[in-house]
Order: sequence, then C-alpha cells, then structure tokens
Amino acid sequence: MKNAYDVIITPVITEQSMDVAVDKKYTFKVAPTANKTQVKLAVEEIFGVEVAKVNIMNYDGKLKRMGRFAGYTPSYKKAIVTLTPDSKEIEFFQGL
Repeated sequence: MKNAYDVIITPVITEQSMDVAVDKKYTFKVAPTANKTQVKLAVEEIFGVEVAKVNIMNYDGKLKRMGRFAGYTPSYKKAIVTLTPDSKEIEFFQGL
C-alpha cells in the first residue's frame, strides 16, 4: 500500500456500527489486500489515535438476479478497529 488513504476506503455508518462506537470500536471498509498491521498504522496516521486491536472480515459478493440476468455484488473487506481506553475518540463518528 502506498499511503494510509489507500488502505482505509470509507467508514461504515450503520445502526450496529454506531452502537459499538460508544465502546470505542469503529468500523471501516478497507482495501481487499490490506492486513491488520496496515489497517492499524493507517487509522493511527489518519485520525491520530492509539489502536488496541483490529478485527478483519472478508465479504463475498452475493448473487443477485433481475429476470433472467444474474450477477454478483462487489466483494469487500471490513475492519473493526478497537481503540485503547486512554485514546481520544474519532471526531468523525461523534457528530452522527
């Protein structure tokens, strides 16, 4: 990966991700080739926080049909980043 913005693609804003944001757990969609170490370094660089743990999940595309035509939704990788207790919170998620 070239820089931190190539690793972190977008934050995931859902009801479940906002419920765990209270516990300093934040969810991001990340690059498919990124590993836990790259995600940790990218979040620390972009937001200036201390990361305690990173959990990564791979999602395969689902089969979708429209009449006789079929295709797959895009595959993606999602990371849940847990911050240390003494770390500051990410301001982006606080305004939502």
